[in-house]
Amino acid sequence: MSKEILINITPQETRVGILENGMLHDLYIERSRSRGLVGNVYKGKVVRVLPGMEAAFVEIGLEKAAFLHVSDVAQKAKPGNEPVHIGQLLREGQEVLVQVLKDQLGTKGARLTTNITIPSRYLVFMPNADNIGVSSRIENEDDREKLKTMLLEQEHRVEDAGYIIRTAAEVADEHAIASDIKYLNRLWENINSTAHVKPGNVVHKDLPLYLRVLRDMVDEDLDVIRVDSYEKTNIMLEFAQRYVPEVAEFIEHYPGERPIFDLHGVEDEIQKGLERKVQLKSGGYLIIDQTEALTTIDVNTGAFVGTRNLEETIFKTNLEAAQGIARQLRLRNLGGIVILDFIDMTEEEHKRQVMRALEKALEKDHARTSISEVSQLGLVEMTRKRTRESLEHVLCDTCPTCEGRGTIKTAETVCYEIFREILREARQFDARELLVLAAQDVVDLLVDEESSSLAELEDFIGIPIKFQVEALFTQEQYDVVIL
Repeated sequence: MSKEILINITPQETRVGILENGMLHDLYIERSRSRGLVGNVYKGKVVRVLPGMEAAFVEIGLEKAAFLHVSDVAQKAKPGNEPVHIGQLLREGQEVLVQVLKDQLGTKGARLTTNITIPSRYLVFMPNADNIGVSSRIENEDDREKLKTMLLEQEHRVEDAGYIIRTAAEVADEHAIASDIKYLNRLWENINSTAHVKPGNVVHKDLPLYLRVLRDMVDEDLDVIRVDSYEKTNIMLEFAQRYVPEVAEFIEHYPGERPIFDLHGVEDEIQKGLERKVQLKSGGYLIIDQTEALTTIDVNTGAFVGTRNLEETIFKTNLEAAQGIARQLRLRNLGGIVILDFIDMTEEEHKRQVMRALEKALEKDHARTSISEVSQLGLVEMTRKRTRESLEHVLCDTCPTCEGRGTIKTAETVCYEIFREILREARQFDARELLVLAAQDVVDLLVDEESSSLAELEDFIGIPIKFQVEALFTQEQYDVVIL
């Protein structure tokens, strides 16, 4: 598999597209006015402790107080003891060093933890923990033990702190691990030296997006990292040579006149990522609906009729849909609960193969996923870890016309609402004449197809009715004016 990383940088925005075999799978957007907060460390102040929720609200200088659950409060494990309650760990007015786990999403404030983690290329440093873990993506048991031993033998390792060995460390040597430890030590010392600031201030900011790419998104499949900013290319090269020298050779500047995202068809894919309907190559399609509670994905055969029989057609459509779903989850950054409605299959083997195809397609996903078996209703329930806003929430706003419903009232429905409003006004007030202000389509319907009903209404109330087109009104808006 070939992998390309394209980086488009402007003063206002940084966009990173990850292409696998020439197709966009991941998109990251960071805007200078609204940079994500995940990974930032703050000096916070506990403003409210909620024993009933086993949580606390912490002020860290944002619009909304951030949320800290008892499970995210650092504490040394004591076997045999009863569960610790939030009131035993925190009190109102207490100052705490916290890290952002999740950005503010909609009406919810940021999610915090006191279990601070500081990542580097090969390691994650955990100053408040005391265990050593290895990435689950490193499956070979001998490799896992070898990496653990290599870490434990490092003389600069902090004895009473914890570490997680990242997937990238699978190919790292002792020198690379030692360099990472020294870098993490310097960074933690710097954080500690600035931790005396007043509550509500940031103590440590995570790297900007174009540098996080070098730290977090590079693996053995990488072919090239193309950057369309000469200045940022030099910064990335300097950073890479200092901290991740093996990555430096992949970085190159894109000098072309044509925008880098246009050249590789990324802009078109972004537009498709905002559409409700996703076409599959076979002729089938997906329907993706995001709601506050969950995301639903419906699979349909569409124009695909197959060649053998119905069961085989359904099976092939579902197999292709599994690949498409995995890609759309990553591209759109859909998180939380996801309900997949595959086309009903009768054969158990087909169900098993589709589920296996879905699991395999999600192996490359950086976000943690959990998939259930096919339910009695033929639905697959899954969750995907949500740390930042979805693509739709980043790029779009609620439609002012339909207010997010996705539909508006028909012109006919609005006509009948106007008739009822006219009756109310005529009974309540002594009017000589009524003026109706409405959108063009509504007025056209009133004076054309509904003209006989309008004449009957005028006779009934004994008041003449005039109409005026209001160009700024939406189809649902109208006003009845008494003259």
